[in-house]
Amino acid sequence: MTQSASTSPFGFKDVDARDKVAMVHDVFKNVASKYDLMNDVMSGGVHHLWKDAACARLNPQPGEVIIDCAGGTGDIARRLAKLARAAKARREARGYAAKDAEIRIIDYNEAMIMAGREKSQRLHLDEPEISWSVGDAMNLAIEDNSIDAYIISFGIRNVADVQVALNEAKRVLKPGGRFFCLEFSHPTSSVISKIYETYSFKIIPFMGELVAKDRDSYQYLVESIQRFPDQDTFKGMMEKAGFRNARYTNYSGGVCALHEGWA
Repeated sequence: MTQSASTSPFGFKDVDARDKVAMVHDVFKNVASKYDLMNDVMSGGVHHLWKDAACARLNPQPGEVIIDCAGGTGDIARRLAKLARAAKARREARGYAAKDAEIRIIDYNEAMIMAGREKSQRLHLDEPEISWSVGDAMNLAIEDNSIDAYIISFGIRNVADVQVALNEAKRVLKPGGRFFCLEFSHPTSSVISKIYETYSFKIIPFMGELVAKDRDSYQYLVESIQRFPDQDTFKGMMEKAGFRNARYTNYSGGVCALHEGWA
């Protein structure tokens, strides 16, 4: 693991990187029980379309080992499991043997993991492909060159050192493995940017207070989005980590972006 930076942005403040880990942990511990509901409220449900597009692009295959890092309540992993199951059925229908995919949810926050497990139980979901564990995106307990694909969705901006997390993703991926990062980004139009900024700072913290009884956590979340590197800067960070053919696709005018690269 590469040495982490000594300071890290926490919203609009710069804090000791070690302190940020605990501070972000508290944010997500506070919002875990309302996390999925607030995502729907904040995005008007559009985050489901972004996630569908990202998982379709990843295109999970039978037998692959995939990390869903900062996997939270399992939204991405469930989509990947469904797609991998369908791919397995198609392969078997052609007379070929096929193994289940293995999708490992890793999240630093145990409360988010618990919320995800409870959601699966509540929905009576059978998810043999999915495993859940607590872990650190900057220091994964995974062997080098052992993973087929890695995805992190709306999580990388919350780590203490984004470059270290990218380096770790590159380390664990097999040569030719796929990296995907779905993250809030920077609108490409000044009109959209102005509307989005007004919505982010005037509406989202208010909705956090109304729905989740936690204005401060959602104030942090919108500030963290503002301070996250823009699309081209983040692409450069991926290239610095060693990813080849790095590229990105803007969704909703750049409000969200899917970054891709190959190990």
